[in-house]
Amino acid sequence: MATTGDFRIGMVIRFNGELHKIEEYIHRTPGNLRAFVQAKLRNLRNGRITETRFRSGEEVEEVRMEQREFQFLYHDGASYQFMDKQNYDQIPVDEAILGTPAKFMKEGESVQLFIVEGGVISAEVPFKVTLKVTNTEPGVRGDTATKTLKPAEVETGATVNVPLFINEGDMIRVDTRTGDYLERVN
Repeated sequence: MATTGDFRIGMVIRFNGELHKIEEYIHRTPGNLRAFVQAKLRNLRNGRITETRFRSGEEVEEVRMEQREFQFLYHDGASYQFMDKQNYDQIPVDEAILGTPAKFMKEGESVQLFIVEGGVISAEVPFKVTLKVTNTEPGVRGDTATKTLKPAEVETGATVNVPLFINEGDMIRVDTRTGDYLERVN
């Protein structure tokens, strides 16, 4: 067991039966009242942030979280398969844990997985990836003046809205958090 004096940013605790990560905290001592710790906690299951007060010195259950680098192997339809780069073990990860960035992962890409009590609870995919456009309508010369977008399919099968001057075979950079086109790569 840990106390509120042991709090640090990034620490994982079990609060109300669920795992939470401490995003920020502050120890407050108002005038005549007792001291308390006010913390912003991110629920690791659904991503919601809540603000909670703890009594100063209150005991909380600290959960050990392990962060390891894995390599994305393939998507088998039901889950995403990853390989541990240290011992070559393979583990399946549900799409719900990966979220939106899962659509933009290429085979062989490195991903940070966060493991608690033997199970993967979240993943950190690179924010920007470079992908090849496999299918889109051909661009027309002079279509660079407006901000009109068209759909384009990339090599992972995802669809991204790109400017009109992007053609099949072009390499583009995509933001994995939002799925937005960032720039064309030479």
